[in-house]
Amino acid sequence: MNAVTRVSLPGIKPFRSGKVREMFDLGDRILMVATDRISAFDVVLPIGIPDRGMVLNQLSAFWFERLVSIVQHHMISMDDSEVRNALGGAYDTEQLRGRSMIVQKCEPILLECVARGYIEGSLYKEYMEAGGFESGVTLHGISLAKGLQRGGRLPNTIFTPATKAQEGHDENIDMTEAGKIVGEDLAGQLMRTTIELYNAASELCGDAGIILADTKFEFGRCNGDVILIDESLTPDSSRFWPADEYEPGRAQKSFDKQFIRDYLEESDWDKTPPAPQLPESVVRETRARYIEIFRRLTGQDPVL
Repeated sequence: MNAVTRVSLPGIKPFRSGKVREMFDLGDRILMVATDRISAFDVVLPIGIPDRGMVLNQLSAFWFERLVSIVQHHMISMDDSEVRNALGGAYDTEQLRGRSMIVQKCEPILLECVARGYIEGSLYKEYMEAGGFESGVTLHGISLAKGLQRGGRLPNTIFTPATKAQEGHDENIDMTEAGKIVGEDLAGQLMRTTIELYNAASELCGDAGIILADTKFEFGRCNGDVILIDESLTPDSSRFWPADEYEPGRAQKSFDKQFIRDYLEESDWDKTPPAPQLPESVVRETRARYIEIFRRLTGQDPVL
């Protein structure tokens, strides 16, 4: 199996290149291609995960369609034949098959919108560093009770926005700071929409025996409307835990990037470029987890 980490389309104007996705200008639309590149701690790793981009692309489409009653999305089509027609012949079947999506052009809103139903990751780290386990603490304007265990369920879904850093790490902020970045009214709208999306998705995940611990959404403006963009509820942007193995107070088995983060945390890497190579066993296991979460959530195999 070979990982697709670079995409080249002769004659098609590049639009933007991200950690995972390559975007190409189609005039009033954009071709978004999910590569097999993978990042951890905001650093792109030197090796990709075969077929990962296909899972990300197809799972995003699955969620866009199921959550459209809450908010519109930027997806126009991910049909390979429509992609081929849009490119006018500049189409490499093996390079783009299953990992391409035609989307609307819009203005990105520079705020990461994170919903959390469980305390894990950066929020749990901040909670422990602030002494929250012994006395409770207020972080980013949110009061958290004392004694919360790692991976413990929160009383309510919370919204923890973050800066959308062009370089380096995103930073958790409060609603006051979010309002300064995007305006108070829009910040409030994003909070309400993010929580509604999380709660709806969490219920659907629960039906599949999966706990959606937290997830990140990105939004943009298109024709005056706020719409969902980038990706949606993928193993890159979410923490998925098997419900039948859930036990608070410890790290959870996960169907997402956490497996790689945990491996790197145990290495001597200082989280600055360049990142270390991943062992083949870690690559294979990560690929298997991405495919497994797709199967569990959709009831189907991804098109690989």
